[in-house]
Amino acid sequence: MSSGEAIYKIDCMKITKNIGMFLLAVYLIIDGLLGFGVNFGPAIFLLYLIALGAGVFILIGK
Repeated sequence: MSSGEAIYKIDCMKITKNIGMFLLAVYLIIDGLLGFGVNFGPAIFLLYLIALGAGVFILIGK
């Protein structure tokens, strides 16, 4: 494997190691879907839990 291929594999596999930012991304995607009229019904409380978790993890730096 050449060094160029190794760098490409590393870049492709690197999504995020920061769980707070990952949860924030999930929150923003779900919130955006709600703006288009997607209805999650009573499971909407999960959005608040995701937002709370994202805020906590970002504050503690994880």
